[in-house]
Amino acid sequence: MKGAIMKFRIPFLILCCIFLLSLAGCATGIGHSQGEITGEVTTDSAIFQSRLTAICKTRDCGLRGTRGVARFEISTDPEFTRSSFTEWINAESENDFMIKKKVTGLTPGTRCYYRLLYGQDVNTIETGPACTFRTLDPADVASKVSFVVVTGMNYFKFHILPGPPNKHLGYPGLETIREMNPDFFVGTGDNVYYDAYPLPRKTQKTMRREWHKQFIQPRFVSLFSQVPTYWEKDDHDFRYNDADTTGDLKPSAELGIRTFLEQVPVVDPDETHPVTYRTIRINKLLQIWLTEGRDYRSSNMMEDGPEKTLWGETQKAWLKETLLASDATFKILISPTPMIGPDDMTVRWPAPGQDDRYRRDCHADPMGFKHEGEEFFGWLADNGFLDKNFYIICGDRHWKYHSIRPDGFEEFSCGALIDANSRLGMAPGDPNSTDPEGLIDQPYTDQTITGGFLKVTVRPGEGGAPETCEFSFYDENGVMLYTTTRSANQHCPMSSHSEYDIN
Repeated sequence: MKGAIMKFRIPFLILCCIFLLSLAGCATGIGHSQGEITGEVTTDSAIFQSRLTAICKTRDCGLRGTRGVARFEISTDPEFTRSSFTEWINAESENDFMIKKKVTGLTPGTRCYYRLLYGQDVNTIETGPACTFRTLDPADVASKVSFVVVTGMNYFKFHILPGPPNKHLGYPGLETIREMNPDFFVGTGDNVYYDAYPLPRKTQKTMRREWHKQFIQPRFVSLFSQVPTYWEKDDHDFRYNDADTTGDLKPSAELGIRTFLEQVPVVDPDETHPVTYRTIRINKLLQIWLTEGRDYRSSNMMEDGPEKTLWGETQKAWLKETLLASDATFKILISPTPMIGPDDMTVRWPAPGQDDRYRRDCHADPMGFKHEGEEFFGWLADNGFLDKNFYIICGDRHWKYHSIRPDGFEEFSCGALIDANSRLGMAPGDPNSTDPEGLIDQPYTDQTITGGFLKVTVRPGEGGAPETCEFSFYDENGVMLYTTTRSANQHCPMSSHSEYDIN
C-alpha cells in the first residue's frame, strides 16, 4: 500500500513542478500593458502614471506586475530632441508595481510629450511610445475647451453579456471619445465595480485586479495616451453599493480610500495627507469643482437634518469659499452623485446593514442628504449664482438626463458609459421617484436604454457675441442624442433634440 502511494506521489510532484515551471515561463520580459495615464493637469504640472507588468503569452498573465525600474522622459518636441527626465522609480509589490510622478515646471498652454523608460535595471532600458497632453491656459486666456464626463464603467456586465466580435478591445464609447479628441476626461466614480460579481472583491489583491483588467483594455490605453484625466470615486470603487465609512464589512473604508489613491493619478504620490476634493481653473472661461462624496459623509442611516453631511464641514466650507472667489465665466460642479435628480425613492439592492429599501445615498434623496442639498441650493441663490453661470454635472445614475429645479439651477447626468450598464430613469412626478410632485422640469432623459457620455464645450464669444457653454449627450457610438447651449449671463436655453428626446 505504501509503495502504491509513493508510486502515485512521484508523478503528482512531477506534474506540480511542470505546472510551476510553465507559470514561471509565461513571462518573457517587462512591459507596461496598462499604458500610461496623465492626471491632474494644470498650467505647469501633471501627474504621470504607469505600471510595470510581465510580458506574457496570455492576456490574463499580462495583468501581473513585475519588479523593475522606470522613469519618465518629457519634451515639448514629439521627436524628443530636447528632453528632461524624472528620477528613477522602483516598481515594487508594495506599491502594486506602480510608476507615478508629479512633474512641475511645465509651460502654460503648451503641447507636451512624454514616454516611459523602463527595464529590469538601468542597464536594460526600453523606451515606450510617446503620449501627449496640453497644459492648461492661464486664467486670463479665453480659449475654447472641451471635455467629456463618464460614469458606470462596469467591466463585468460588458464582458459577461454577448457583444460585438471586437469586444476584447474594450468599451466602444472610449474609441468614440478618442476620435472627438477632447481636452480632458473626467471619471466621476464607479470606475470599477468591487461588488459586481457573485463573490465581491474584498481584499487589496482582488480590488487591485479590477483596475488592472479595466486599464489593460486597448481602448483605454489608446485614449489615455492622448487625453489627460481627472478622477473621482463613488460607492462601487470605494467599497460596495451606497457605501459609507461605517461598519465592519469588507473592504474597509480605509482600504477603499487607499486603493483609489494608488490606482489613478489623482494626488501627488509624495503627498502625506492627500485630499481628493479640489478645483481646477481651466482658463478664463471655465473653472470646475470635483467633490469627494464618500470619505467624509455621515452614516447613511442617520436621520436627515442639520447634523447630517455628505461632504463634511471642511469640504463644504472650502466649496463655498472657492466658489465665491472664482471669476471664471462658467462654473461647473462635478459631483459623483446627483443633487437634483430625480432619483429612485427606493433602492433595488439595499446596501449591507441598511434596514429598509429607502434610498439614502445622495443629496436628492429625502431620507439621505436632502437637508444639506437644500441648504446648499439656498446658499447658491442667496449669493447670486443663478446669474453666475453655475451648473452641476453628476455621475452615479445609469441614465442621462437634464433636469432643472424650480429655482432654476440645472443638473446634467452623464449616464453609464456602456449599454450593458444602462437603464431608464425616474421621471418627475413618478410616485416612486424623489420628485413625486413633479416639481422638476426635465428637458431631456433617455427614452431608450443606451450608454454614452456627456461632452461639454466652452467657447469664447466672437464679434460681440457672448461666451457659450454647450452640453451634449452622446451614445457610445457617437450619435448625438441632445444638446443645449447656455450663453454667459443668459439663463435661457437654446436646445436641439434627437429622436430620443421626450419632447
